[in-house]
Amino acid sequence: MLEGGPGDFPGRVVAIDPPGTSELKIPHLAGYEHFRATERTKSTAEGTLPVYEWWERTELPG
Repeated sequence: MLEGGPGDFPGRVVAIDPPGTSELKIPHLAGYEHFRATERTKSTAEGTLPVYEWWERTELPG
């Protein structure tokens, strides 16, 4: 479960491979959105999911 980041970010539930990854780097528009694991979880239709908080964006060159 992703929290924070840009308002137009398309998905808030993403697959994590491998499970237990502490940082996520997800492509979005002309860059990447970075999320870090928290100690929190959230109940969803998919089950209880770990919560990742947005912490920065990096732009692709060009």
